[in-house]
Amino acid sequence: MKVATLIFNPIGENTYVLWDETLECAIVDCGASTPTEQATLDNFIAEHGLKPVLAVNTHGHFDHVLGVNHLKRRYEIPFACSAKDQYLLEGAAAAGNIYGIPTADMPSIDIDLATTEEVKFGQTTLQVIPTPGHTPGGVTLLNATEKVAFTGDTLFRESIGRTDLEGGDYPTLMRSILGKLLALGDEVKIFPGHAESSTIGHESMYNPFVVEALQDQINYKQ
Repeated sequence: MKVATLIFNPIGENTYVLWDETLECAIVDCGASTPTEQATLDNFIAEHGLKPVLAVNTHGHFDHVLGVNHLKRRYEIPFACSAKDQYLLEGAAAAGNIYGIPTADMPSIDIDLATTEEVKFGQTTLQVIPTPGHTPGGVTLLNATEKVAFTGDTLFRESIGRTDLEGGDYPTLMRSILGKLLALGDEVKIFPGHAESSTIGHESMYNPFVVEALQDQINYKQ
């Protein structure tokens, strides 16, 4: 599986284009917010001879969804996202106004990741792992074969997602990270919703939130 990172919108959101030898592709967290950004994405797809078959989101915050309707209309593909984050799509305009980012109409969800264990494109399977905390419907998308995970805004390089927004919950987020993401193994590479990639091993050693939580677990057992 190949992964390309395109950084879009004023919040610096990572949009990922994934494809394999079949040239079918999935777009993860399409945040392309303007016609220019959408054209950049379309040109990348065309230049690589890709066939989009799926738009899939790790969660429903507006900065990760701004380009999804463009994908649905241009390529006639379904949108996969947890219906638990439907309220975020409905409140996208108000959230965008806070950051001064206009939001067009938000997409409808075609595939509910709250009830879906995996999504596919070409010969590639992405396992859907519920990782709530940043949002109620947050998920991580795992390619177990290649040990690659798309963590959205759950886990960043040496940081974690915000929990002070509506629907966020810090204890839930940390349970998702400690109980589900760390269990994937140190060698798994993570591609987060913002900033650079990392590995589970690096975060276990150098992420201050994770290190503190792990130490708290040790102290509690003692």
